[in-house]
Amino acid sequence: MNNKIPSRYRPHYARVKALPCSVCDAPGPSDAHHIKQNQHYTIVALCKDCHQGAFNGWHGQRRMWNLKKMDETDALAVTIERLLDEQTGHPKNGKAIDF
Repeated sequence: MNNKIPSRYRPHYARVKALPCSVCDAPGPSDAHHIKQNQHYTIVALCKDCHQGAFNGWHGQRRMWNLKKMDETDALAVTIERLLDEQTGHPKNGKAIDF
């Protein structure tokens, strides 16, 4: 893990990096993409291709992003939903839980 990341944020980074890609669903580990530098909670789980790939990546031609009709906010929403699902134990398939 990057030593430039303040220690208080490292558990969050580790949880995000363990998630699948928020764009293409490739299994983790993922990169932690910053929507805005030094905002440590607005990071998105991205595979290498959707992050830095020349054709598919955010830092490339964004073909996968365009195919999925997503932007960084959409990917952040997926990341947050997956983190909350992990925390609350809700199913990953989006089906309701009977209580």
